[in-house]
Order: sequence, then structure tokens, then C-alpha cells
Amino acid sequence: MAPAADREGYWGPPTSTLEWCEENYAVSYYIAEFWNTVSNLIFILPPIYGAIQTYKDGLEKRYLAAYLCLTAVGLGSWCFHMTLKYEMQLLDELPMIYSCCVFVYCLYECFKYKNTVNYALLFLLITYSVVVSIVYLDLKEPVFHQIMYGTLVSIIVLRSVYIVLWVYPWLRGLGYTSLTVFLMGFFLWNVDNIFCDKLRALREKMPPVVGAVTQFHAWWHILTGLGSYLHILLSLYTRTLFLKHRPKVKFVFGIWPVLLVEPPKNL
Repeated sequence: MAPAADREGYWGPPTSTLEWCEENYAVSYYIAEFWNTVSNLIFILPPIYGAIQTYKDGLEKRYLAAYLCLTAVGLGSWCFHMTLKYEMQLLDELPMIYSCCVFVYCLYECFKYKNTVNYALLFLLITYSVVVSIVYLDLKEPVFHQIMYGTLVSIIVLRSVYIVLWVYPWLRGLGYTSLTVFLMGFFLWNVDNIFCDKLRALREKMPPVVGAVTQFHAWWHILTGLGSYLHILLSLYTRTLFLKHRPKVKFVFGIWPVLLVEPPKNL
């Protein structure tokens, strides 16, 4: 899938098993896929803020882990797209599996008493992560990773739909927004893969800044980063409601959603 307009860059020839539609080193000598790299900021900065807020609010450490895992995905993806090295590819793809396992645990433990641990589910998710890692390291087949990742996402979606339909229906807006944004990113990911030749030809006719808008893998990062962040908000909102806290979604600068959690009134 390497574009014909690829250039040589600081990190040398790619060794990853995947290359995307963005032309290599077209913007910077030091960054292989510039737009695919910088778009990962949405995976990195907002979850760090969320982790800090979760710590300040004294909420359960599992949600701190969820935010930090999302940040780890962003950092790994940054390194992968910056270098296109196989080792950095693993730093991107394997944390996607691990973070989804954390999301599954948080979501399926929303309605348990505080300070309880579901050791059976924990063991199952750790085993899943280890097995997927070992098999993927041996096969080096991206489709295997995509199927294993998609399986976890499907489990998360089913649980989310159950919560917003039958438990807390007033959270449908947040739940459906998270799912819709994620699916939009998945759609653009496929467009980027399927119509890569046409997109490259289109970019040659457009000014560089305008052509950057057609970097649909970068849009995949932006939309799935936002969708994943909103999912953590949904999960945390559900959990704090069950624990009789008073969560509220606020918007920083009127744009970015954050969750503020007040303790129960009887405290």
C-alpha cells in the first residue's frame, strides 16, 4: 500500500507489516506519516486530563487505568506512524487489545458493590490478552489482530446498548454518540484502504493543506479517539450513578466533554 510519492526519511525503510495511504515523509523528514502521527494527540491529551480528574475525584482505579490505557494506545500509534517500524507497530496494536480488555472489565462491573473484584472475569481477560499477544507475535497477521480487536469492541457495544436501553435510558445520547462517532471512524478507515489509489491521485491535484483533509486514516484516529473517550465517560457515568454519586457532563470551552462527579449528598 506504500504510495508512489514516498520519500526517504530519518527512520529508514519501513519494516512494519502494514503501511497506510499517507505518503511517507511527505511533510517532515523525521515523521514517516505526519498526519497519521499528529492525529494521535486526541488519544493522548484528553485521556490524561480524564485520568487526573478521576484521581482528584477519588474514583476507582479501574477508570484511571482505562484513561491511561487509551493514552498508551495513542503513544504507541504515534511511534508506529512516525517510524513505520515493526516494533512500534506492536506498541500500537497490542495496547489496543489491552485497553479494550480494561474497558470490558469496567463496563461489566458497573453494577457491583464498591471494592469488589471479579477474579473470574479478570482471569478471562488477562488470558485473552496473553493468548492474542502470543499468537499475533507468531503469525504477524494484521487480520488476526483486527478480528480479535473487533470481537472486544462488539462485546463493549452489546453491553453499552443494554445499559442505555434498559438500565439508564437517559444516557442514550451519550451512548449513541460514542457508537456513531466510532463507526464513522471505522467507515473512513475502510475508505482509506479501499480507495487509496484514487485518494493519492486526488491529493496530487490539491494544495497540500487541502489534501490533508483526505487523510482518512488520520480521521480514523480522531473519531475513534473521541468515540473511545466518550465510551469511558459512559462507563464512568453508569458506575457513579450506581454508587449514588452525582455525575455531570460539562464542556470545556463549550467544546470538549468532561465528567465531573460529586459525592453522594449523605456524605
